Amino acid sequence: MPGMTHELWVVETEAGPATTAADFLAGRIRQVVTERGRFTMAVSGGKTPWAMFDHLASQDLPWESVEVFQVDERIAPAGDPDRNLTHWEARFGHLPVVTRAMPVEEDDVEAAAGRYAASLPDRFDVVHLGIGPDGHTASLVPGDPVLDVDDRSVAITGSTYQGRHRMTLTYPALQRTEQLLWLIAGEDKRDALAGMLAGDPAYPASGVVAPRSLIVTDRAAHPQDA
Repeated sequence: MPGMTHELWVVETEAGPATTAADFLAGRIRQVVTERGRFTMAVSGGKTPWAMFDHLASQDLPWESVEVFQVDERIAPAGDPDRNLTHWEARFGHLPVVTRAMPVEEDDVEAAAGRYAASLPDRFDVVHLGIGPDGHTASLVPGDPVLDVDDRSVAITGSTYQGRHRMTLTYPALQRTEQLLWLIAGEDKRDALAGMLAGDPAYPASGVVAPRSLIVTDRAAHPQDA
């Protein structure tokens, strides 16, 4: 079964996808703030996204009108290098961005997930996602019960992944967006990207749909360049 329609930008250089995605995101921030006065997005973590956010943080944007939520977060102490928030704050902590951190430090993370869900906007302007070699996106990992959650916007993974349980937006929450922005780079992502583009349900990323979806990738990850 074919997947949803994605706009695909293949960028030639290794640094290119991150910079290109940052420039696209900056353009969306300016446009939405001009039109509606406020921009809301949900962001993922990872090596390539941190390069994107380095570039984004250096730009002159209406940061005081930007509200940021987390796509997912490892259940770990404050300041832990495993935390996506740790890396986000290192880049944006000096800017007047409103950051809505996932409350993973609370004793009852299930109840905390419910409260975080209640804080989400009705609709995001952009949800930024990546994909793992196994086809996971957010913390929607193959075989995890969280893939079947359709009655909550935020959930806790049923098993550990890379040593941690995670709090994650579920499919219903990820799909409450005007625009998906996928940043996918590296040869190890090629099979997963091919599966996602084909709509293969074995790859959880295939299950995320939205009115508009842009994939920014490099030659190494692009299946047609294999």
